[in-house]
Amino acid sequence: MKKSLYIYQNGELKRKDSTLRFINEEGDKRDIPVNSISEIYFFGENSINTKLITFLSQHNIIIHFFNYYDFYTASLIPKRTKISGKLTVKQCEYYIDSIKRLELAKKFVLAAGNNIYRNLRYYNGRGKDLSKPMSEISRLIKKVENVEKISELMGLEGNIHKIYYESWNIIIDQEINFEKRIKRPPDNMINTLISYLNSLVYTTVLGEIYKTQLDSTISYLHEPGTSRHSLSLDIAEIFKPLIADRLIFSLLNKNQIQEKHFTKNLNYLHMEEMGSKIILSEYDKSLKRTINHKDLNKSVSYRYLIRLECYKLIKHLLGEKEYEPFIMWW
Repeated sequence: MKKSLYIYQNGELKRKDSTLRFINEEGDKRDIPVNSISEIYFFGENSINTKLITFLSQHNIIIHFFNYYDFYTASLIPKRTKISGKLTVKQCEYYIDSIKRLELAKKFVLAAGNNIYRNLRYYNGRGKDLSKPMSEISRLIKKVENVEKISELMGLEGNIHKIYYESWNIIIDQEINFEKRIKRPPDNMINTLISYLNSLVYTTVLGEIYKTQLDSTISYLHEPGTSRHSLSLDIAEIFKPLIADRLIFSLLNKNQIQEKHFTKNLNYLHMEEMGSKIILSEYDKSLKRTINHKDLNKSVSYRYLIRLECYKLIKHLLGEKEYEPFIMWW
């Protein structure tokens, strides 16, 4: 299985025959076989040239860029090789038809809400009293089917997340004093972690969509827009509770990530290199983690669960099988 390549040192990445060569500021060299890479993540200041971009595009490798603060800034996506005019037309039909669009959008929110609920249930069963947020979120989930507009659905999803985030002070063992979700920019350690991990899930979903015939710009819950891979946002909602949130809980409860891994005088907006490397290492392990799939009756990785979600959506759009979103069964 191909892997993601994370580059967190300032330096230059260039082509060397059929391999990639990364040279850091100290002149140390590292050669990586190109056929073992599915996507590359650049953090900080790094140099690449058009020759390398062409080479990576020929091998269908996506490049994701993060700035000094580890905020996601852009993705460089090769020319699509898997295309289907029929599927693109169907994607557009489901967006234009308000009833069909709402039906799909509801499924994304239901899956996200149920996966959030299962996170709470998991920790409630481990001695943390989360009965109240579980009850409140369960009540909100039941309201999803009766929503008549996308805007109402987004508001309902926002209320689910509000209650969920308020419970994090109970789930997390460290003294975090987390009150509410702030995005632009994050205002504390927890908000920075959420933004960072959510952007990693978003780019992973984008990479899996690219491997299918889906158009990543046509979405149903989130509004399509210019320079926006909004379908990645839709599908990421389903997997953030499993991949991002559970990793945050684990990193903090095991004290792998602490306040010392952030720049305090920048209001914890900037993550120190060591902290980011710990997160990337654990994130990569999470994507490789496997479960026995109850329908396929075989082990599949968390990353492949995302690909399966894309395939299920394709079958729904083509009228082959109704889409049933991924909900944790464990």
